[in-house]
Amino acid sequence: MVFEDPLAVRILSGEQQQELLRTPDGRRRPFSAALRAWMVVRARLAEDTLQACIRERSARQYLVLGAGLDTFACRNPYPAVRVFEVDHPATQAWKLQMLEAAGVAPLPSARFVAVDFERDSLRERLRRAGFDEQAVTVTAWLGVTPYLSRSAFHATLRVLSGFAAGSRVVFDYAQPRAALPWAEQQMQDSLGARVAAAGEPFQLFFTPFEVARELDGLRLAVGEDLDAAALNARYLAGRGDALELKGRAARICVATTLGGADVDKRTEGLKSAAPEERC
Repeated sequence: MVFEDPLAVRILSGEQQQELLRTPDGRRRPFSAALRAWMVVRARLAEDTLQACIRERSARQYLVLGAGLDTFACRNPYPAVRVFEVDHPATQAWKLQMLEAAGVAPLPSARFVAVDFERDSLRERLRRAGFDEQAVTVTAWLGVTPYLSRSAFHATLRVLSGFAAGSRVVFDYAQPRAALPWAEQQMQDSLGARVAAAGEPFQLFFTPFEVARELDGLRLAVGEDLDAAALNARYLAGRGDALELKGRAARICVATTLGGADVDKRTEGLKSAAPEERC
């Protein structure tokens, strides 16, 4: 079992559940299976990061940005950890309706925060909901960044970088077309056309170097930046059902909020680096 979520199917409508049964297996539709594997693996990595941060840093908050149909707020196994679920107002209202229809109740530790990332102040909305920026927090920011403008991405990172030292953020991102082999460029073009037609076009792409550079200007440092091969080795090795990630386009970064001394050390390191190393 890569990731266990007993509520994921339960909250779907009967028609949606039937659609899941019609989905071909990994051997007949490998790229469809790879997309499903991606969603499972990134959720597992985020919750593994939370578990590790509770053990190592006594994390007390879990922030889910762009939560979609994530059900952690209803199955949180850590009584001391508060869950703040953030999403667009319309999406969050739809999700809450699905939970109610399925008879699934959020746990008392959950707070639902409606935010339009392009217009609202994330920091202000979180504060109104009782979020504590001084508490060690793990943030799951999955399936969101490719759809954001650069200004919205930077604004969100600035908020996350202000959390307590030792906090972590798990986010996925897409590499630019030029960084991909020809076959993946065609696949990215096809997927991009479909999401654009649905009204949510891809806007933002990064290479791993560019991600690290974005974080360098903030109190954040890359801990891990994982590609499909690394994630397959960690979570999907030895399977007999052809469930695996494919390609180079998608990656997941796990970043850590630095304390003051660590920020000073990094600043001194950047100042002393040769010009070609700083570019």
